Amino acid sequence: MIVTRFAPSPTGLLHLGHAYAALFAEREKGDGRFLVRIEDIDRSRSRADFERGLFDDLAWLGLAWERPVRRQSEHLDDYRAALARLEARGLVYPCFCTRKSVAAEIAAAGAAPHGAGAVYPGTCRGLSASERAGRIAAGQPYALRFDSGEALRRSGPLAFTDAGRGTVAVDASVMGDAVLARKDIPASYQLAVVVDDAAQGVTLVTRGEDLLGATHLQRLLQASLGLPEPRYRHHRLLLNEAGARLSKRDGAQALASLRAAGVTAAEVRRRLGFAEREVPGS
Repeated sequence: MIVTRFAPSPTGLLHLGHAYAALFAEREKGDGRFLVRIEDIDRSRSRADFERGLFDDLAWLGLAWERPVRRQSEHLDDYRAALARLEARGLVYPCFCTRKSVAAEIAAAGAAPHGAGAVYPGTCRGLSASERAGRIAAGQPYALRFDSGEALRRSGPLAFTDAGRGTVAVDASVMGDAVLARKDIPASYQLAVVVDDAAQGVTLVTRGEDLLGATHLQRLLQASLGLPEPRYRHHRLLLNEAGARLSKRDGAQALASLRAAGVTAAEVRRRLGFAEREVPGS
């Protein structure tokens, strides 16, 4: 049975890009299961009214999903346990670099951005155990990073299956040593998502092609934690008139505003290429 999911963050209003991703995931399940997951691990930005709004928008689009909905904020112990397992295997190290210093190092090295951001150059990877302990004891702030290169060396060659690309060999350098936790956030998106997908039995991950790079890292995390490997389907992105992907940050038109303007759910579905279903009341 195919199990898919749509996992928004309640940090803003859903727009057409979200609608496309949700409809795509629901369609790809076939006769299987479609889940909605709330990625609210960043409590400083997540809001209850945004969560209520996204449920309203998804129901308006004609989607139905299983209950109860999994919320990341209710499963922090799961992520802490996964992080502890990686630490016990020696695959996590403290990084004392500030975001500013990391950016400066990358610029000085002439490194190019990859996917979700520029790749960390590994500044703190080689610190000795005593130096790490001394800095922590002195109260120096730090994040916890995943030693992706070491993880791949231990696992041996890895790959993931993408519906449009076939078998893709995992490259640890695509995302580098990503942050898995900070003082203000107990687990990063990258760690939480693999734990969540395994816990919910997700068998097919559908998402935008901009997240293809993250799949390399997530496959490494799955292997390092002994978690099952889902299949992937990275779909096209909806772009604005400037050719950039739709985003909350750039003020993409919200579904709520389309609804207020009298646009029907059936019209939105047709615009996005999902016109095969009649939406009640549309």
